[in-house]
Amino acid sequence: MRQITGAGSAMLAALLLGGVAVSAVCSQETPQRAAIAPTTAPATQPTTRPVQAKPLSENASRGLNWLAQQQLENGGWGAGEESQHMRSSGQQIERSANVADTSVACLALLRSGSTPSDGPYATHIRRGVEFVCAHVEKADADSLFITDIRNTRLQSKLGTYVDTFAAALLLAEVKDRMGDRVLNKRVLAALDKVMDKIEKNQQADGGFANAGWAPTIAQGLCSKAVNRAMQRGYAVSGDLKMRTDRYAQSNFQAGSGAVAMEGAAGVELYARASNVNSLQEADAANRLVEDQLRQIVAAPATRPADEVAKAQAQLVQIQENRSQLAAATQAVVQRLDDPQFVAGFGSNGGEEFLSYMNIGETLVAQGGQAWEKWDKQMTENLNRIQNDDGSWSGHHCITGKTFCTSSALLVLMVDRAPQAAASGELKQH
Repeated sequence: MRQITGAGSAMLAALLLGGVAVSAVCSQETPQRAAIAPTTAPATQPTTRPVQAKPLSENASRGLNWLAQQQLENGGWGAGEESQHMRSSGQQIERSANVADTSVACLALLRSGSTPSDGPYATHIRRGVEFVCAHVEKADADSLFITDIRNTRLQSKLGTYVDTFAAALLLAEVKDRMGDRVLNKRVLAALDKVMDKIEKNQQADGGFANAGWAPTIAQGLCSKAVNRAMQRGYAVSGDLKMRTDRYAQSNFQAGSGAVAMEGAAGVELYARASNVNSLQEADAANRLVEDQLRQIVAAPATRPADEVAKAQAQLVQIQENRSQLAAATQAVVQRLDDPQFVAGFGSNGGEEFLSYMNIGETLVAQGGQAWEKWDKQMTENLNRIQNDDGSWSGHHCITGKTFCTSSALLVLMVDRAPQAAASGELKQH
């Protein structure tokens, strides 16, 4: 099992050094990259959050209660009731549980402050995680599928493998938090299997053969899962980390502010939100190993030459990602006053809610006026459109109440999104 051992950040740095040589990138037009000296002042992980989490609002509490009540007997969640438009078009309501809806529902309940072992939603989360683990355990070892459930609405809209990426994110967030040694071991084994499958099936450019209407959103979930697993102390493969981060970097051009639209269904909101949050998650993970890499470069006489060279190359990559993040964030903020951009496809759907979450998680990590304005705008909008029963609905594509409610809650509680642990806190359990 790939649990961090011993020195924590030193081990993560060593793992990353093994993957520095990967250089393939993807986009329709790959930007030229000048070498950036790694001697710029290091950015360290803040010891306090830039934004303090707000108490749960009445709207969020109503949504959480509704969501918990929808859990099925097997521990999972199905898509739930869909919009009248989808029903009248002949689309079938998905009543059976599936991995992606279950994973996102559990993530929303986690944001409330509950864990799998504590809090009002502990039992719901634990049963949901066990549902996900059961599917992962039954899956084959080589393909990117982690479930035998096919042709769900989420798969058709976000990509064939959205279940895999959503499960990876959930498993990363509940690692070592199950409150039981046996369950912690089960979660870690499932996370190992999912990460192995992702690495085996990742293309050289960092993408996947992930067919769907807007698979760029699922690609963003994968990036979030890979980097958040590292933030949680999981030993992510250096090659997987490198390819994942370079995919995000290659899809944004800092000079022009352009973002690659492939896989975004022609919707700029989806493309920018997924891209900027991928860069943000990578930066949060990078901060855990940056100091260790700088120590290697600062004392070349005490290290093998190839190790020093790889550390220097990794620092270049870290600085490049940070520069891309700053430019991409600025490009997003400049678009937030455009109602058409914020509207996404033109009406509310699960794709919009998840994109709002991605933008929120990026801005909250930095704090300031842009975050405060965005949070106020999103809170007012989501409170206004909440259903009387506490749920949220979509009006195009992803309209199921489970996913829409879960993702809307993740927007309302985005100031509770996990932050990377301080580098010295990575431990073996």
